[in-house]
Amino acid sequence: MDTPHIALFPHEHFLDIRPYQYGWEECEPLHSFGPFVRNHYLFHYIISGKGMLYSHAANGNIHEYRLDAGQGFLICPGQINLYTADEKDPWKYVWIEFDGMRAEECLLQAGLEQSQPIYRPRSIEEGKLLQDHMLYFFENSKRSPVHLVGKLYLFLDELIEFSTSRQNTEEKREQDFYINEAVVYIQQNFNRELTVDEVAGFCKLNRNYFSRKFKKVIGCTPQEFLIRQRLTNAAELMSLTDLPIKSIAAQCGYPNQFHFSQAFKKFYGMPPQEWRKHNHAERD
Repeated sequence: MDTPHIALFPHEHFLDIRPYQYGWEECEPLHSFGPFVRNHYLFHYIISGKGMLYSHAANGNIHEYRLDAGQGFLICPGQINLYTADEKDPWKYVWIEFDGMRAEECLLQAGLEQSQPIYRPRSIEEGKLLQDHMLYFFENSKRSPVHLVGKLYLFLDELIEFSTSRQNTEEKREQDFYINEAVVYIQQNFNRELTVDEVAGFCKLNRNYFSRKFKKVIGCTPQEFLIRQRLTNAAELMSLTDLPIKSIAAQCGYPNQFHFSQAFKKFYGMPPQEWRKHNHAERD
């Protein structure tokens, strides 16, 4: 059985950048994790071996990536992912989970986002430096929170500097500003009745222009994104709590449980009750 080596960050009062946990794992053949939804960014760097990443796009499509040693992969908040070790050459990886107001900006500069989760360093030597920096968090988890946050900034700087997909994001950030505002607004208000007109109005954009721009940037319509946000949050609540499904549906913007069940089955391929049986997390 795999034994992950994990350390937790002990402090919460950091807003720009904050690590949550970090560690490494040497997997057994075909060991898998997921399908699961994370609340924060999770970056893996593969030390040795191979594996597969199955990543759900915003429009519901599943993308498959075959990964080798010397590559990394990103999992974004609210995104469904499954990753599996190779049968003959299972991977060993180091990982770090983090978030904060500057996290997305740094990842975009490194060329990483939900639609492009694969990381490639410019050289083997730089990949090794990145790997060692990530292992530092686990090996020095007793250091002060300020020290570890400082190290996270240095890690992100290396992630950007060493990336073969490094981006100049100034123009893109200006272009996508309103869409980012829309995404945050949806994430903060998905649990109530919410229309595309309201979101477009919040962004002070014409509805048709807003919808076209949103689909171009995010890869799905605003309505599809709203539904995905509601259903992934519902799935997380079903997995991590014992709340009745009717209550979860209402908390996620579906006052009508029948409509919720229909949408959930269309998105996940099975009714909520059945999905919960397969995915309910065991707790002490």
